[in-house]
Amino acid sequence: MVQVTYYLEVISSWCFWGEPAWAELKRRYAGRVEFGWKIAQMPPEGYPVSRGQCEWFYRRSGSITRSPFMLNPGWFEPEIKQYLVPNYVAQAAKDLGVADDGVRLAIAQAALREGKKVGRWEVAVAVAAEAAGLEPAKLLAAAKSPETAARMEATTREFFALQVTQRPTFLIENSIGDRSVFSGIVRAEPLTAAIDALLSDEAAYASWKAHFGDPPAG
Repeated sequence: MVQVTYYLEVISSWCFWGEPAWAELKRRYAGRVEFGWKIAQMPPEGYPVSRGQCEWFYRRSGSITRSPFMLNPGWFEPEIKQYLVPNYVAQAAKDLGVADDGVRLAIAQAALREGKKVGRWEVAVAVAAEAAGLEPAKLLAAAKSPETAARMEATTREFFALQVTQRPTFLIENSIGDRSVFSGIVRAEPLTAAIDALLSDEAAYASWKAHFGDPPAG
């Protein structure tokens, strides 16, 4: 089966703009493609340095994507240099069994639409616990655990091993070794074209094997 892995940063504006494409892929290929997401933590220099700069970025991305609304920079706090908390909380909820998109989307919505300060533990945990139906203290303990930090570091290393820098990144693979990587893409069309190609190639190999079996040993 074809697998699609979505590498993201929970409060990335470009990941936010890419969510409709992700939802469309999951709807279109339900039952035929496996979907999963992983955290690709941004480095400190990946975040805006001021609220004004954040607003400028939002005007740019919002106009490029033809959004009818502007994202809310109210989550930004200049003393926080790297927003680990939203990602740790989303990863912890995933490790606790809530592996769908609901928690991370709730945190993104709280930050990017409502301007909530999700860089703070109490804010991010409250949003995530409500979305996941998890006990806040349990979620907070998991989010602060070394295991969660290690898992997030591992998936971030996976992301950089792809030799890409942009989030969202989509890795599309099939069982015969075909692989496509799309970095910075927020539209569904190029992704569906790649998925269709990988599904077709995989089906062709299955047909070949049904007719001819495994290759001769020598």
